[in-house]
Amino acid sequence: MKAGLLIASPQMLDPYFERAVVLLCNFDEEGAVGVIINKAGPITIGDVTAEVKVAPPLHADEETWWGGPVGRGTCFVIWRGRTRGDEGWTISEEIAVSQSLQRLEDLVQRRKHFHVSIGYAGWGAAQLTSEIERGSWLLVEADPALLFETPLDERYDRALALLGLTASTVIMQPGDA
Repeated sequence: MKAGLLIASPQMLDPYFERAVVLLCNFDEEGAVGVIINKAGPITIGDVTAEVKVAPPLHADEETWWGGPVGRGTCFVIWRGRTRGDEGWTISEEIAVSQSLQRLEDLVQRRKHFHVSIGYAGWGAAQLTSEIERGSWLLVEADPALLFETPLDERYDRALALLGLTASTVIMQPGDA
């Protein structure tokens, strides 16, 4: 699997990943990179654009997402669309992720709605595969409605529902993430 959603086992107690839904951007033999999509970030999108000297978008007061414990100063832009060249990852026909400042400027200028994630989750070679095998994570295809239309606090339950599950029906014994 190259991309999609990772859903933390309901029994996962790791404070970073408890009830986390991760947009998996890349997953290959070298490791994996993703951003948590259901936890609020520390600042607004307007704060981010002001910091990088980009005009504020129409939704400047919207909160960022806390993408994970790695690269806490790293920003990822998530939008409906596709990437160009090697600027990031095209997750599906409707979901793209990039760290490109030029992409951020383009989305603001075109008045497109987007999200910003601060930080990310990363796994070394074979680490994520091992965690999945131990029962720490469930995998499902990325759903644009989950990212762009569902409130943060409803995303975990809705992600499980994509698999026909609820938190009370999933019993897995996750290892330490």
